[in-house]
Amino acid sequence: MVIERFKDAKAVYRRVREEGRMLPEGLKYVGSWVEANCNRCFQLMECDDASLFQKWVIQWQDLVDFEIVPVIESKQAAEAVEPFL
Repeated sequence: MVIERFKDAKAVYRRVREEGRMLPEGLKYVGSWVEANCNRCFQLMECDDASLFQKWVIQWQDLVDFEIVPVIESKQAAEAVEPFL
């Protein structure tokens, strides 16, 4: 899960319109949700190589502050803790 805090939302949307998401090959966009005030965006992404996030973030660091949180599906979490219950 990627949490983006926009420094300038208009500039972010302008760049996306002009250049796309600029994702490196192997980093897959799944979906996103934006706060009603357009201050933050929550994006679900997939990849097998976490270094791809760094390549992507570098292209946006002038407009966005990022927090990247590794997440798994609830079912996977339940299966992981089941042996300890």
